[in-house]
Amino acid sequence: MAQKWKNRPEGSNWGDFGPDDQLGRLNWLDEAATLKGAAEIRTGKRFCLSLPLNVPATNATNPRRLPPEWKAVVRDDKPVFNLALGEFQPGSTQVVSDDAVLLYNQHSSQWDSLAHIGGLFDADGDGVVERIQYNGHSIFDAAGEARWGDVGAWNLGLEHMARHCVQGRGVLLNLKRHFGKENRAIGYDEVMGLLEADGIEIERGDIVCCYTGYADELLRLGHDVPADLPRTHCPAFDGRDARLLQWIDDCGMSILVSDNRAVEYEYQEIPPGAEEGAVLPLHEHCLFKLGIHLGEMWYFTEIAEWLEAQGRYRFFMTAPPLYLPGAVGSPANPIGTV
Repeated sequence: MAQKWKNRPEGSNWGDFGPDDQLGRLNWLDEAATLKGAAEIRTGKRFCLSLPLNVPATNATNPRRLPPEWKAVVRDDKPVFNLALGEFQPGSTQVVSDDAVLLYNQHSSQWDSLAHIGGLFDADGDGVVERIQYNGHSIFDAAGEARWGDVGAWNLGLEHMARHCVQGRGVLLNLKRHFGKENRAIGYDEVMGLLEADGIEIERGDIVCCYTGYADELLRLGHDVPADLPRTHCPAFDGRDARLLQWIDDCGMSILVSDNRAVEYEYQEIPPGAEEGAVLPLHEHCLFKLGIHLGEMWYFTEIAEWLEAQGRYRFFMTAPPLYLPGAVGSPANPIGTV
């Protein structure tokens, strides 16, 4: 059932793609945008843009998200791994292996669905705030019950992104080269300086990718990743910079991706002097207000080095999430082609 609303948050695009929209800025990643991306393929060289899904190696930086738990499937109390089928089917000469895995969808390279971050907002104009997601959708059904289990985040699961498909033009911003490994909030002026220095133009429907070096640290540190890594290593966008948030809206990007944990600098409290507000304001701006999906902890090192050597910053990207109806997040296995 479509969610109806009278109010929309300040600075949001709710309703611009229709009252029932579930795609957000993916609407701008259309056939024309995909053709622009395909035009960036000149050599056919491909890059894997995902970390191994067992990286981070521990849950140190987020105790609620655990590394994959892998196991063999069991048949008659025997692990189906290098199992001789002749034990069950006399005369068979085959050996079989079959496995299963428990994944936390947002532990490693991942997509955030539009249901990942909502807000407390009076969407229906009755003077009472509701728990609401992008475009006035909810994770509650018509009876007011939370919808989990078989349907996950009601209305805004990643199945919409999977069916829409994610193929388009990636635009790489090399924050590591410009700002080094220092953990700092990068604001509008610095981003504008980076774009000017590298001659970067972002057009409607582009997938903006930020290389900070954070994923390199995850690989380097292995099991020794410290819990404070997100607040001690590598630059990140400053979600408290209103001009930067406005640029994210104005530049026409369809998706925003980074190799760090949250895309934005991780402030640990609401803005000083404010009684309430968003701890992760860029997440609120993108997922809740504008319908811009976020990708986190991707791996850009190799493609960033190649693009820099070639004097390029654009590439073709294919990056669908798992087609898991209702999923709030999904592992990502993106490919960049140049």
